[in-house]
Amino acid sequence: MTEDRTEEQRKSYRPIDAAGFRESIARDWGPVDRSVSVPAGLAEAAAEHRQRLSAALPGRRIAVAAGRAPVRSNDTDFRFRADSDFVWLTGCQAEGAVLVISADGDATLYLRETAGPDEVDFFANARDGELWIGPVPGLKDWSDALQLPCRPLEELPSAVRGAVPYMMTTYGVEPLLDALVGGRPSDAQELRQALAELRRIKDDWELDQLREAVDASVLAFADVARELPEAVRGGGERWLEGTFDRRARTAGNGPGYASIVAAGNHGPVLHWVRNDGAVREGDVILLDAGVETRTLYTADVTRSFPVTGEFTPAQRQVHDLVHAAQVAALGAVRAGAPYRAFQYEAMRVLIEGLRDWGVLDVSLDEALGADGQQHRRYVVCGLGHYIGLDVHDCDASRPEKYLAGDLAAGMALAVEPGLYFHPHDETIPPELRGIGIRIEDNVVVHADRTEILTEPLPITTDGLEQWVRAQLPA
Repeated sequence: MTEDRTEEQRKSYRPIDAAGFRESIARDWGPVDRSVSVPAGLAEAAAEHRQRLSAALPGRRIAVAAGRAPVRSNDTDFRFRADSDFVWLTGCQAEGAVLVISADGDATLYLRETAGPDEVDFFANARDGELWIGPVPGLKDWSDALQLPCRPLEELPSAVRGAVPYMMTTYGVEPLLDALVGGRPSDAQELRQALAELRRIKDDWELDQLREAVDASVLAFADVARELPEAVRGGGERWLEGTFDRRARTAGNGPGYASIVAAGNHGPVLHWVRNDGAVREGDVILLDAGVETRTLYTADVTRSFPVTGEFTPAQRQVHDLVHAAQVAALGAVRAGAPYRAFQYEAMRVLIEGLRDWGVLDVSLDEALGADGQQHRRYVVCGLGHYIGLDVHDCDASRPEKYLAGDLAAGMALAVEPGLYFHPHDETIPPELRGIGIRIEDNVVVHADRTEILTEPLPITTDGLEQWVRAQLPA
């Protein structure tokens, strides 16, 4: 009988095609709370950011998109995370939304309106329908929260129509916007560059978000240290990663980037994000991780600490040198100083230390010269960067505004010297092979001082040993 079903009988097995279902699903729904809760000051900060962008690009029409969640596999997606520039300008995290700023600076947010029970998308759209994913804020909800006019996404074509003045867009983020505007990569580069250079200076509201991110990360580092015995018993790096992730997800949006949980010989691997190795007594854990707040600002913190609460002599030797480099670097972070100054100071200390150990046989000047750089075998990466909405913030800035610029009040930085001795590197003494040490602090530049947000986490060898032992079960 199954094989002989008519087309009408086959359709009857689809509830959304049944008249009875359609009539039933559309009625008798009570009120739903779709309001958007945003932190105090967010709407005002975003409005100020839009004003700054309009002042930087006067007379330009601008469209910035939130983006969409990428496909993870088949019909499942990764969790959505809005474009950072879009969030900086709006405070909104609605998938598919588009901000349009007119030539005179007026802004309107275009979003997908919530489908009601009498609309097919309410019950038939498993990706976006409220019956599947829960309450979805509507236009008025977003407008009330963000103090920003919101219009249906269907009106976006008329909002971006016109060739004069031409519209700058974040090309490649939203296919609909690209199709409507005919976005050009060169326009996107200019817009991204302007946004990046504006975002280098954080306002007070943004700095508070970073403080929140760092405070949560400090708690998460202590959580990880408390779980070291379980990691040794078999949980390994995976257990420690999950421990950090739990705090990050509870205190904020989640981890701000792929966490690095590198035990033992994995420590020298700069981007060890597999986090699938064992944790053994005697190992040093290099933990590079940061909590991202619910407003999407992220910390970026690294500490290298001994599993048992005690460094070996070789581990201590390496850590002490990295610590000396960190102290020198932090001393060079101040308003008006060249951006490269703190990196130079850290590198100078590391090179001199490697020379003292006999690992390098060239002078400081030769090592730092364009034709030298021998030390880069052990210090491949840079020693600092901006932080903010992106873990490597503002990297679309022009080189003369980033690498060759000066530090200024309101800049937030990660300062992160390290040494990385791979286990199979025969240029270093055997006792140092397999040791990777990094110290990464998050700092804010003020006009008259430098604020170290990560100060609650120790950076000395003695301090880290005491800190680990204080977290371990008695």
